[in-house]
Amino acid sequence: MEKNFHRQVMQLTSVCKSFILAVLLIWSGVMQATTLEAFNAQYKAFQYGKELGTASLELESLGRNRYRLSYQSKVSMFFLSDKRKEVSLFSYQDNQIIPFKYTYERTGFGSDKELVAEFDRQKNTIRINNETSLEWQQEFDNQLYRLDIQLQLASDKKSFSYDLINSRGELRHYDMLVIGKEQLNLPYGMLEGIKIKIMRENNKRETYAWFAPSLNYQLVRLQQFKEGEEQGDIQLSSFKSSR
Repeated sequence: MEKNFHRQVMQLTSVCKSFILAVLLIWSGVMQATTLEAFNAQYKAFQYGKELGTASLELESLGRNRYRLSYQSKVSMFFLSDKRKEVSLFSYQDNQIIPFKYTYERTGFGSDKELVAEFDRQKNTIRINNETSLEWQQEFDNQLYRLDIQLQLASDKKSFSYDLINSRGELRHYDMLVIGKEQLNLPYGMLEGIKIKIMRENNKRETYAWFAPSLNYQLVRLQQFKEGEEQGDIQLSSFKSSR
């Protein structure tokens, strides 16, 4: 029984990690040449075809080239649950994304977690939980790096990479490799998606993402495997924008 319980915990943790990675890429399709458009996106999470949770992501304009990106998710497996919330405050000027503040909250099974990262442009530092200070070398926060994905795919790039600060306050590097196009049957409907492989340093997981050119390169699906077993499959269910 203890072994089965441990396996359930590990499965829920894996699904939650896959779900978070998906929403890290959700809104790549909202960027235009010089503006960002407000939107609301809804997603569903599956494992081997069984629905386990939902997520919502909203981009709001605060005026004067400032924006807020808010994400919430809830994933449940058996009697275990996991709730997460992320908020990014940033500006967008001259085709440049400038992070100001990032907050992360996690509640549910296990220990609750919180993180606050503040980006100081004048001092070129990132302050983590008002304790640790890192040198800021233009890394994005845990959400903002994906804004660039849409531009890379629209310009027919086949590979690109990103540096970021994750939800644990750690530096991470992601490489993206375009594989090809596939037809997808999603809760949102039938779509053609560009499939990419997401590669992380020293990671045994295999992660794939699909972006739909017909939705301005919006992320429509993300699937993750570990040692051949599916950990999560996140699919677009609805999308509304101010366009």
